[in-house]
Amino acid sequence: MMLPIRNIVKSLSNVRISVFRRCQSTIEADQFQPLSGVKILDLSRVVAGPFCSMVLADLGADVIKVERTGAGDDSRTWIPPTAGSESLYFLAVNRNKKSIAVDFSKKEGAELVRQLAKQSDVLIENFLPGKLRKFNLDYESLKAINNELIYCSITGYGQTGPYKDRGGYDVIAAAVGGLLSITGQPEGEPCKVGVPLTDIATGLFAHGAIISALLERKESGRGRQIDCSLLSVQVACLIHIAANYLNNSLMGKRYGTAHPSIVPYQAFQTKDGHFVMGGGNNKSFKEICQRLRLDYLSDDDRFVTNEKRVANREELVKIITDRFHFYFKISLL
Repeated sequence: MMLPIRNIVKSLSNVRISVFRRCQSTIEADQFQPLSGVKILDLSRVVAGPFCSMVLADLGADVIKVERTGAGDDSRTWIPPTAGSESLYFLAVNRNKKSIAVDFSKKEGAELVRQLAKQSDVLIENFLPGKLRKFNLDYESLKAINNELIYCSITGYGQTGPYKDRGGYDVIAAAVGGLLSITGQPEGEPCKVGVPLTDIATGLFAHGAIISALLERKESGRGRQIDCSLLSVQVACLIHIAANYLNNSLMGKRYGTAHPSIVPYQAFQTKDGHFVMGGGNNKSFKEICQRLRLDYLSDDDRFVTNEKRVANREELVKIITDRFHFYFKISLL
């Protein structure tokens, strides 16, 4: 029997439960909501898991977020800035969810979460591998009461291996996964991306895997466990950098705003600030040359193809850099 959450809460009235304000965006009546009716139980915290469930909520899913009693999600304390008294960081990844706080280290709290999982389509969690087993909230325990449950585990470094018991913050996973080695100025120190990109990418990978599992379930009638780690996603996001190393043993390095395989493709200093441009093909390069009144460059044998432009990067970038010093940004738009 499908019980509404209020009935479950009433039946376990001795469990300490707090109801947090619901973060909600304006949803138009005709908004695309393909996941309407899908019930998601979100036990995750901080960014990757909450971002995943937020995207699913934006697509119409009904998300119940379970937080720690007394404190809630860690990101509630990441202030300033705030909206009123609430962390904008927290609000940015938790819209369109209903939040409750349950202490599932207590028998009654764990039972409440099991009852919610029993009537859910998807469960998302980001605890260390094995941590939820002692509360009977692991995949095998919940599969026994809900064979259709899609159980998505988000970890730092996967369910197995030497790092499996380590926590996974974005900047650490980005460092281990190679992103900090290729981000920043040449010969400079490691530079963190301005947003938690590894967390966000992991949330997007997880959301795609969950939607795929929902489609599979329509055919099989069964749920499945999904394992999504920050490290595996970060390595996947290295794309051409990883391919260069695996195929040609070329180590990635920092290029600032420039690109290892496209020239010109970076920020240039003008009279009143920086201007970013990219010439990804010969047509674009010719247009750039015309705009800068450097038409002759597109016919210069050193620069007629992208491969040659990459080989002669230093000479070309110097010519363009010197030219940009004569322009204001607005004149180039």
